[in-house]
Amino acid sequence: MGHFTIAVLGGDGIGPEVTAEASAVLRAVAARFGHTFDLREALAGQAAIEAEGEAISDETMRLCQRSDAVLFGAVGGAGMGRPDAKAQPENALFRLRKELSLFANLRPVRPFPALLGASAIKRTVLRGVDLLVVRELTGGLYYGRPSEIREGDGEGGASAIDTMIYTEEEIERVLRYAFTLARGRSKRVTSVDKANVLSCSRLWRRVADRVARDFPDVTLRHLLVDACAMGLIRQPREFDVIVTENMFGDILTDEASMLAGSMGMLPSASLGLRTTAYGQLGLYEPRHGARHHGAGQGEPAGGHPQRGAAAGLLAGPGGRGTGRRAGRSAGGGGRVSHGGHRHAAWQDAHDARDGRAGGAPGPGMMPTPTPASCVLARD
Repeated sequence: MGHFTIAVLGGDGIGPEVTAEASAVLRAVAARFGHTFDLREALAGQAAIEAEGEAISDETMRLCQRSDAVLFGAVGGAGMGRPDAKAQPENALFRLRKELSLFANLRPVRPFPALLGASAIKRTVLRGVDLLVVRELTGGLYYGRPSEIREGDGEGGASAIDTMIYTEEEIERVLRYAFTLARGRSKRVTSVDKANVLSCSRLWRRVADRVARDFPDVTLRHLLVDACAMGLIRQPREFDVIVTENMFGDILTDEASMLAGSMGMLPSASLGLRTTAYGQLGLYEPRHGARHHGAGQGEPAGGHPQRGAAAGLLAGPGGRGTGRRAGRSAGGGGRVSHGGHRHAAWQDAHDARDGRAGGAPGPGMMPTPTPASCVLARD
């Protein structure tokens, strides 16, 4: 057992409410299994802009850098500000990802049987879907420079430029991560790009072919992003691990979340290069956004993905951490709660996966195994 520091950034909208729910779950896990979780709260997003003048302060960044994990709520303004304003709530996430070296975003998608009717997709298409999207998180269009609007008085008026740039090293590290995770699943990787148009994608595909040679037991297929978008709706069971660049991953994971009925049902973990005394540093969050209209309404589904994020923090996507049982307890262990909503999306989807195989860093904050299972779902 041990003492672990967790930075809790509630953010905006329903973010503080759902992180409070997850914090309560973590305290219950700590009491049952003898851990000590030092939960340290700080501001991020619009709340931080209003109180501190920026989306995330240097002091909050230092807190996150000293912590063993970051539990994140959501950021975003309620219709305020302009997209090109200097202080954007989303800058908090961009800075956290870059300065904490969180290069791999893991988003599991596994529809719950009790919620198949919530999806617009036919039940026969959804049954058996269990996929994992690995999104590169610190490169591509979202970080490339220059990125600006250039005013002009001549013919054509103003113009805009964004820059997509990837190094071979950035591509290789996320691909190796995806292949390593695939070894613990069905050993199938789909690398998604736009190699018929983009130079970055052609380099991506070249690196993917080279990395695949180090994983002869894993099958690699290349797929253009538009074909992948169609395949996720038409034949989602055909996918096991999908790996792709930043913007494609952002869009495809929102689409894939609808397989589970709503992007508000699933958790997310961002992992990378930094380690602590207990394992790999990660940022764990739900995927529902700030949802200002739901703040203060006490919506029961609001804490569902955040509890899944807490389960991922405990156990890690490789089934490591404080133990699968503690992680399952935080996520509900597949039990039914809140009128049929299941919230073991993370743990159930990753019980059999070994994130440390093949030399890749193993996800999961804490390596201490726990004894008997406990049940924390609020049935």
